[in-house]
Amino acid sequence: MEQILEKPEVKSSNAGRILAALGTLAVFSGAGVVWYFNPSNVNFLPVCPLYSMTGIACPGCGLTRGFHALFHGDILTALDYNAMIPIFSLILGYFFLSMVLVAVRGRGLSINYLKPPLVWTFLFLTLGFAVLRNLPYYPFSILYP
Repeated sequence: MEQILEKPEVKSSNAGRILAALGTLAVFSGAGVVWYFNPSNVNFLPVCPLYSMTGIACPGCGLTRGFHALFHGDILTALDYNAMIPIFSLILGYFFLSMVLVAVRGRGLSINYLKPPLVWTFLFLTLGFAVLRNLPYYPFSILYP
């Protein structure tokens, strides 16, 4: 006889739900600041420490300006600031939606998508992008923010 084992549904505590709601509010507020203020024109938004100290662009350089452009519907400019913005948008959107669901219903999205091969692929893709965008040769110089 086969026994079917079901995983018990894990729900967050009230404290976890409150923290998720506060996190959702913080992310939403941060996105509102990036939407309202143009990062190219203001000085209070953080700059990349690696870029400011060395001139080397990390894989995240240009994401704030890219999200500002994306929030205003300018997809090509967003891609010009950081070509990996679609991938970062999917990842951040997944975690944001999961945080909203924890706040609302007590449990988020399944974490099954974070399997090691997918995580390693993302890390190697990010590392490759970081190397390529810092090469001073023509096709790669387009990737530099």
